[in-house]
Amino acid sequence: MVTIKQVQSKSDLKKFVKFPFSLYKNSPYWVPPIIKDELESFDPKKNPVFKSAEASYFLAYKNNKIVGRVAAIINWLEVNEQGIRKMRFGWFDFVDDFEVSKALIDQVAKIGQQMELEYMEGPVGFSNLDKVGVLTEGFDHIGNMITWYNHAYYQSHYEKHGFVKEKEYLENKFLAANADPKHFYKANLLIKKRYNLRELNFTESKEIMPWVDKMFDLFNDTYSSLASFVRITDEQKAYFKKKYISFINPEYIKFVVDADDELIAFAIVMPSFSKALQKAKGKLFPTGVFHLLKAKKESKDVIFYLIGIHPDYQNRGVTAIIFNEYHKTFQLKGIVNCIRTPELEENTAIRQMWRHFDPVTHKRRRTYRKDLSV
Repeated sequence: MVTIKQVQSKSDLKKFVKFPFSLYKNSPYWVPPIIKDELESFDPKKNPVFKSAEASYFLAYKNNKIVGRVAAIINWLEVNEQGIRKMRFGWFDFVDDFEVSKALIDQVAKIGQQMELEYMEGPVGFSNLDKVGVLTEGFDHIGNMITWYNHAYYQSHYEKHGFVKEKEYLENKFLAANADPKHFYKANLLIKKRYNLRELNFTESKEIMPWVDKMFDLFNDTYSSLASFVRITDEQKAYFKKKYISFINPEYIKFVVDADDELIAFAIVMPSFSKALQKAKGKLFPTGVFHLLKAKKESKDVIFYLIGIHPDYQNRGVTAIIFNEYHKTFQLKGIVNCIRTPELEENTAIRQMWRHFDPVTHKRRRTYRKDLSV
């Protein structure tokens, strides 16, 4: 028999965060989060997303042992401003037992029905900057800090419980050596001259900080046309600025500005921390910090995290400027592999952007949807 218990205490929340450490303890591909950071992301006093969202967390027990977890989430900006009456769920992990996964998902459905929402979708996070999608292909590739990893049996659980595919995401990678300047160097010069643009490069994090709010504004402008997009609030901007920007190599952040120094494009790349996080085993001390700092300095793999281009400059070749700057940086750093975060399969524009680099799709993931009709 499966018993569902709602997380009510700090002790329970820590159990919620640590459950995957036992579920994936023998996996060479799972990348653990830093426990402290994960706990803080669920803390309404520290994560500003809870000014416009709410969440409940549940643990599944069988024979007095934790066998699953799920977060039930409502983003009220999505529901009230966009009219999308969706029940979100994420951090959905479970042993290979259909009774367990059903008991957890039934709890999510119950909340959605009580709130008179129309359907549920997951796995997703609180907002668009959180992790998304259950892995359906590529289980033999190491995960990263931007995505969830899961066992191969997850997909069958979603489908057995009546879920259907909602969105499909591709994850691609390519060799840095494939980024041949012949595909973008001349275009970079032409585009800068035609539109009177220039690149901004950085060597210190403090140089970036005055631009960060403008960057998130541009992020909102870039993706506002997507039906599933939920804008980043001012409180979230401050939160992400404090939590992440100083952690990213300043030379991996590239901006493009116009003649009036208005930001019209940006891109953020991160060093891969996957191996370092595996060595850290969820803890910064005593040695976790050392592994992460070493990876920040020495990792030869990078992750393309975010890219944004103002709608007025989309499809005008501005990415050539960004690629040209990264090419120079990657050569200096000796970067070998470039890994892209999940991109919607239907986003043909993004695939066209990378076409010259011979990308390989090494992972697929998707979100699933189920109606909440009683």
